[in-house]
Parts: sequence; C-alpha cells; structure tokens
Amino acid sequence: MQIAIGSDDAGAPLLAVLSSHLLAGNQATLIDLSASQDDDEEYYPDVAERVARAVAEGRCQRGLLVCGTGIGMSITANKIPGVRAALCHDTYSAERARKSNDAQVITMGARVIGPELGKAIVDTWLEAEFDEQGPSGPKVQRMKEIDNQYLRTPETGAR
Repeated sequence: MQIAIGSDDAGAPLLAVLSSHLLAGNQATLIDLSASQDDDEEYYPDVAERVARAVAEGRCQRGLLVCGTGIGMSITANKIPGVRAALCHDTYSAERARKSNDAQVITMGARVIGPELGKAIVDTWLEAEFDEQGPSGPKVQRMKEIDNQYLRTPETGAR
C-alpha cells in the first residue's frame, strides 16, 4: 500500500515517529509530501492539497496528515473532490472513519495527541476495512453523489 504523508512544522516530529512506525512494520510505502523546511511561503493547506490530490488521483491508496491540531488539514483535504478526510484523535474514530465512512485520509494534531496514541490510531485505521455492501455503503454512495453535484469542471470552472 502506498500512503501519501505530509505535515507542517508543528506536525513534523509526530509524523517522523509515525513514519518510522509504519516503515518498521513494513505496513506501507510512504511518499512524503511535507512542507519544505526552507520555504516560508508554503503552508499546511498546500501540504494537505498535495496529499489529498495524490489519493484522489490514485497515486496513493491512503493519506496521513499531521499539523498542530489536524483541523486545518482536514478542512483542506476535504476540498479535493473524491477525498474523505477524517480528523482522528482516538482509535474508535479511526476505526469508524474507515468502516463507516471509507475515509482514505486521516489527520491528527501533534499538539493534541502523543506518539503512542498516534501509532495506535494509524494501526487501527489501516487495519479497518470498508464494506461497500454493508450498512454504510449507501451512505458513502450518497456522499459521493453530493461530491459530484458540486464538482467543478476544469474547462469552465462551472458546476
């Protein structure tokens, strides 16, 4: 599985721990799309957009984003058509993000949770699977329909 990862400066230490954890367990190939430490003009929305686009375009199956709170990353990632990003600060939310909502992206706040909880959240999210035929299938399908309803075309910018 390929996972696009990214953080801003506030999330970098936690993302480093999570990356090491994923690589040590041979759970995934990681593609780091984090903000450059040398670029003062690049902000967390830029990182969230890159990671979400990598998922939406099929270059990666999942995305993991870390900033100070995880809120801004989640808001931004959810702007990308086809992406369902969930802010997860506990394992139950991580499990439900996948099983109930088919979230391909999760976000976390490095100022909110510690490294051990972060590892548990990522593991839970990766182990959980969405069942399209299950009770949440029609709900996620409706999310996709709503997403498509507001999709803008590149040619015209219109809906």
